[in-house]
Amino acid sequence: MIRKTLFAAAALAAMAGSAFAASAWTGGDDLPTNPLACDGTAGAAAAKPYDGGEPTGAPDRKGKKITVVDVPKLIGIGYFNATSKGIADAAKELGNVDAKTDGPTQANIDQQITFIDNYITSGVDGILFAANDPVAIAPVLKKALSKGINVVGYDANSQPDARQWFVNQAEFNGIAKAMVDNLAKEIGEEGAFAIVTSTFTTPNQARWIAEMAAYAEKCHPKMKWLETVEAQEDNVLSFNQATTLINKYGDELKGIFGMTSVATPASAEAVTQANKCGTIAVVGLATPNAMKPYVEKDCVKSVVLWNPVDLGYAAMQVLRAVADGDLKPGATSVKAGKLGELQVINGSEILLGAPFVFSKENIGQFDF
Repeated sequence: MIRKTLFAAAALAAMAGSAFAASAWTGGDDLPTNPLACDGTAGAAAAKPYDGGEPTGAPDRKGKKITVVDVPKLIGIGYFNATSKGIADAAKELGNVDAKTDGPTQANIDQQITFIDNYITSGVDGILFAANDPVAIAPVLKKALSKGINVVGYDANSQPDARQWFVNQAEFNGIAKAMVDNLAKEIGEEGAFAIVTSTFTTPNQARWIAEMAAYAEKCHPKMKWLETVEAQEDNVLSFNQATTLINKYGDELKGIFGMTSVATPASAEAVTQANKCGTIAVVGLATPNAMKPYVEKDCVKSVVLWNPVDLGYAAMQVLRAVADGDLKPGATSVKAGKLGELQVINGSEILLGAPFVFSKENIGQFDF
């Protein structure tokens, strides 16, 4: 499924002479794309039956204190520090959850699997996770389900049947539209861009890129996609990859998409050090605090994200609702504390909300 040639839609477009050539990216998955309307008309949500997994022989946990471990892609970076804070905030508010965050210091799927497996052995009631690889992580999550452990994902999904629910920070096509529209506004309809991502197999980045390509083909067909490079969620590698792109393409490169909270500030720093602010636009996903220096200096105009504190908070609320039996297959919404009622989409996903664009006008209002 992973590392296939660029999905069929883009391949067909390439044969028709599109700027979105398959050589620009060797990632992807087998899922269809669903680009939103160019004019901003909301997409229709299609009903889909529950496709998540079920724990085997789970005890009655309703109202009882539960122990939960959060195992994100990696620990020690601002983004997952923020989701961890949201999880801790929700646990404190709920009062009957003992939650902790633990995981690898690198975005390594083998290490992540080991952490989860160790917590299954030591004994927990619930597992929260953000997957480094949707397929590779599935067996250990299914093992957790087989032990009666409640399993909820957030940020980066697994195969649906390996967890009960997934809290989606924003729909993939919504992120794609926000990213592409903002870059097109900065570099024009015929500008050339490159992408710095984590890995081609990271599920959320792969899906965003797929939807970005489909949306750009539909609504900004003359934009030119030069290349996509992997940077492993590593700050130094992200900076070096962005610098390589700047040097490789010269004046042709008009924009860089950063697909991670590490790649975006590193790309902005590369543009800054190359004295290309105002010449090469950077649009990406990142936390406001990491981007404030670049936004305040007008080197970056658009940062697309959601509130990761809210994402972690929502994930903890969802797991508590699952443990209590209040969120069951077939539900259309779930109560999530201060966030109110969140909607169920795509069978077994909970939608946090629409993406948010941070700019010079509003970024100072946020601190994470």
